[in-house]
Amino acid sequence: MPSYRIFAAASTVALFALSNVRVAALSSSAPINYTGIPDGDYSTEWQQYFQVSNDDLGLNFSMGTSYAGNIKVDRDRHDNDTLFFWAFEKENGSLTANSSDPWAVWLQGGPGTSSLYGLFTENGPMLVEPNTNTLTENDNAWNKLIDYIWVDQPVGVGYSTADSTGYVNDEDQVGSDFVGFLSNLVQVFPNLATRPFYLTGESYAGRYIPYIAKALFSTSNPPVKLSKIMVGDPAFGSNNEFKTMPTLSLIETYPQLIAYDTDVYDYFQEQAHLCGLDLNLSYPQTGGNFPSINLVTGQNQNTTTNNPDDDEDSDEDSKKANGSSNNSNNNNKRAMSSRGFYAEVKARYYDGERLSLAQREEKRHKRDVWKRDLTGRANGSIDSWYGCFVWDEMVDYAVNFTYPWNVSQEFDTFDVPDALNPDVSIDPSFFLNNNTVRKAIHAPTQDWTSSVNYPWGSQDTGSDPSPEPMVFFDELATNMTNNGVDMVIYVGNDDGISPHFGTEVTIQNTTFGATQGFTRRPGTPWWDDDGQWAGIIHQERNWTYALIYGTGHEVPAGRPAAAYTFVREFLLGTNQAGLVQNSSGSAIVVGGENPTLQQSAIPGQSGIAYGSTTTQGQTTWPSATVAAFESHVGFVAVTGTNAIKPSATSSASSLTPIGVLPLLGVIISWTLSSLH
Repeated sequence: MPSYRIFAAASTVALFALSNVRVAALSSSAPINYTGIPDGDYSTEWQQYFQVSNDDLGLNFSMGTSYAGNIKVDRDRHDNDTLFFWAFEKENGSLTANSSDPWAVWLQGGPGTSSLYGLFTENGPMLVEPNTNTLTENDNAWNKLIDYIWVDQPVGVGYSTADSTGYVNDEDQVGSDFVGFLSNLVQVFPNLATRPFYLTGESYAGRYIPYIAKALFSTSNPPVKLSKIMVGDPAFGSNNEFKTMPTLSLIETYPQLIAYDTDVYDYFQEQAHLCGLDLNLSYPQTGGNFPSINLVTGQNQNTTTNNPDDDEDSDEDSKKANGSSNNSNNNNKRAMSSRGFYAEVKARYYDGERLSLAQREEKRHKRDVWKRDLTGRANGSIDSWYGCFVWDEMVDYAVNFTYPWNVSQEFDTFDVPDALNPDVSIDPSFFLNNNTVRKAIHAPTQDWTSSVNYPWGSQDTGSDPSPEPMVFFDELATNMTNNGVDMVIYVGNDDGISPHFGTEVTIQNTTFGATQGFTRRPGTPWWDDDGQWAGIIHQERNWTYALIYGTGHEVPAGRPAAAYTFVREFLLGTNQAGLVQNSSGSAIVVGGENPTLQQSAIPGQSGIAYGSTTTQGQTTWPSATVAAFESHVGFVAVTGTNAIKPSATSSASSLTPIGVLPLLGVIISWTLSSLH
């Protein structure tokens, strides 16, 4: 099938150069055989061994029964290749009793981030209190809803282990290893083999999970009964597809990045159009799959990493775990914010202390020219410095011209309105690296870290060599339909590294249930258990999509009550809000549709938080400035009055047709023919 992919010439050069680097041998890690380990193959006898000793955890609250330890992936000649799991029961005995209830696995992203980080900071039963070494009970823990298992993977991540030559080579090996792990897991907990299995995760798990599903569909007798897939803020495509392409929609969500400057907005809009990034989304999608887009590189690509296969978020959460700003390398690279890029920013615009007054004034003048004299900047042509890497250019603009961002603190890719420097510290290593805790959870003796720079192919350079999952999404969707597997996707509106538009493009580029994409633009509001508006929900042909307002890349951490409600209602429950139904030849959307919510971007929170590890204040802009920008782009801010819930059921055809909504002046406003 035709596939929508974006390529960067600079990436090929970078990968070729990396292939010629001599790499030192990696260290090996291995599981520990604690007292009482059973002899022989995995069986129900291992349940007692894996049961966690709560008394040794030192918690001041009751956590219930859990099981933890390392299980082999059964890869030939790599006996030390294991995955570490920590399983929590919904209720006493539910994980071991005969049951028909579903169970779920949670996978973190990276590649190279431990799922235990998500357990302790997002959706597990115990949370690290920010800026402290204290654990508290999580009232919104997902295991209160379903038996949940957090798994460190691929091999060698977190408390998972790997031989020095046993790290995965590619995503297909990720899939086969995980099938091997599941085959052994169900020997320990046999009832899991027949219960509905929900495969869930976030971020780079958007690459892992499709490959794991592909491996399960390719297995003649799969060990589990895959029933649903759920991915949050997914990395279904490359960095360029999920970061660069949606740049303008991110600016529309947070025009604070450009201080609501309409001239600057028009400039970025023009660059998006010249680079072919202004894809037209129609409902249903027409014209076939989106054509390939070739990103033009500029002079800046000599100093910054823009490899579309580089780590989507290899430093995921470690900035918080280490209590540092994004500037810290933390032994991980961020393709989207390399040191080279920021070094160049400082060299070109920074008012350094070593400069004379005259030099600083000259730099300020050049900076103001860059900002204001747009008539001299690439009119009708692609910018020669950035080329089509407009996301980098947006960050450059924000840190140089927009308070509270600045050149000493990188823009927070995970949560745009968070400008704290340094960021809040959330680090569970004080607990996980305690020897008594290690023994209680049967963990290996290696130090646990939240993230590693994953050594694909057992080399400490390079990146994931596998094609992005979106290139086989039609095939995957067909297998899901044929096997009765549902797809659930959610995205945080404040996410700066995987803005929601990239996910929406993937959906509209995929054929499922014999139709390409959704037939209606998502626009049904929903609320969490606290009565707070949570965002947009849409359901069609066994696919569910939610845009969650007021949170970034890590939705369960940013909006815990909303995430909990979402899992209960739309993953586990039968809530039909946003469901498209056909009645007498007309489309009916349960819960109705709100045209205000059918804009291509929903303006985010008004204030940008600043401070050091804690919020000390918020930067806001004058209401007249905001109103002038909204008028210029044609957007309407979402408020308590215009996000009012529509009637319980309403006819889609009776609402304002999407085709006659006001021209939004956004990247979806161009016709498909403009891409050729």
